[in-house]
Amino acid sequence: MTTSQPAADTGLFSPVRSGTPAEAATTDAACLTAMLDTEAALARVQARLGTVSEAAARAIGEAARAEHFDLYELAVQARGAANPVVPLVRRLTALVAAEDPEAAHSVHQGSTSQDILDTGLMLVAARTLDLVLADLDRTADALARLAARHRDTPMAARTLGQHAVPTTFGLKAAGWLQGVLDARDRLRRVRAHGLPVQLGGAAGTMAGYLQYALLHAPAAADDGGARYIQELPAALATELDLTEPLVPWHTVRTPLADLGAALALLTGALGSIAADVQLLSRTETGELAEPAAEGRGTSSAMPHKRNPALSALIRAAAYQVPSLVGTLMQVSVHDDERPAGAWHAEWAPLRDCLRLAGGAAHTAAELTEGLIVHEDRMRANLELTGGLVVSERLAALLSVELGRAEAKALLGRASAQAATSGRHLAEVLAEALAEVLAGARTEAPDPADAPAPAEPPAGRRSAEDLRELSDPAHYTGAAGQLVDRVLGRFRLDGRAG
Repeated sequence: MTTSQPAADTGLFSPVRSGTPAEAATTDAACLTAMLDTEAALARVQARLGTVSEAAARAIGEAARAEHFDLYELAVQARGAANPVVPLVRRLTALVAAEDPEAAHSVHQGSTSQDILDTGLMLVAARTLDLVLADLDRTADALARLAARHRDTPMAARTLGQHAVPTTFGLKAAGWLQGVLDARDRLRRVRAHGLPVQLGGAAGTMAGYLQYALLHAPAAADDGGARYIQELPAALATELDLTEPLVPWHTVRTPLADLGAALALLTGALGSIAADVQLLSRTETGELAEPAAEGRGTSSAMPHKRNPALSALIRAAAYQVPSLVGTLMQVSVHDDERPAGAWHAEWAPLRDCLRLAGGAAHTAAELTEGLIVHEDRMRANLELTGGLVVSERLAALLSVELGRAEAKALLGRASAQAATSGRHLAEVLAEALAEVLAGARTEAPDPADAPAPAEPPAGRRSAEDLRELSDPAHYTGAAGQLVDRVLGRFRLDGRAG
């Protein structure tokens, strides 16, 4: 019975990565290309080191092209050896032999399946991270512009879903930027130093590479092959723009765990941005809006809907990546020199992490570059509580005159009364202070015996004075300075990058 070939993975249930640069960099064809590029690069560096002929390296390079391979056939044949490299090498050897039988002996020389697959995955990761980092640069630039433009734009800070104290939208954007910069720094380090080639041979001893070198380049025996063993991985790393490993890492899976953790950090940072945008774009809040586009955010049932689709896509990725990284961490426990199952379990979740993180980064760039800020709604929402949002400030000011505990208790009572009555906190507080002052006068000693106060006592502050003190725009603390600090880091990071 013949098995019909299924349709390609189109990303029907993963729209966050569909049509994005990261998707193109992580398709089956892209992964196949990376493994073939590894085989071709290995032959080239072996030729430079004298263990493979130049003609053989050219023949292998010409045959190592994805269009010469049937992806589905390779996938089915991979069931036989539990990995796709075995049928890939068989097909590659046949292609080379058809053109140059002698060169076919140089295919996969000294190598093992894990060397090609691990190096291929690192190459896919490198190519994907280059795209992700470009999108993160766009996102960081957009967030820096938002932070600078809205450095002093007041809005309500919310804790546990409720109005807390005033903040600025610039500080919120700066917080988003800080998370993106942290994630970008981590990914830059991984890209520059954490994606090594894999060259261990059958059991991580490099014996096969060394044996072929001694056979075909006798000079390699002068120092027992030490120089060759040092030069081969360094040359391959340079050829593929990857990192040179200290030793083979067949069972030391730090590179995959580190890459996964960096991708989880990234999607967490982007997911936090998306969560804020989604909440602040609610109908009753209306402080932010996603950029509009034809067909975006529409509902199949409700013509009026404009859903925060970009935020939903980013959050979907942020929810999935940590569990996938958990798989990478779990299977980092490897037994012997190559385990059955643990190594095999890494491939799909690693690629999914790259796809999802790459899709989220691309979507975040579009979201932040076109984000619409409604300053009028931010200001209107600040006034919703009738001054309650600055009760902390008023309590601090009155603590000088009443004592901290009494001031806090007084503000607590006044705030509750204002909330239930619908009156502005300044009016309720002015009355409460007058009562406190009246009570103090009946118990106070002779005024002639007391020093003159530097300022009028609290009770003499009018409702108008208290309203002025209740202006949320005048109680944003060091928000502007904090924005400036993040923007300073952004400028430094940009130069460093």
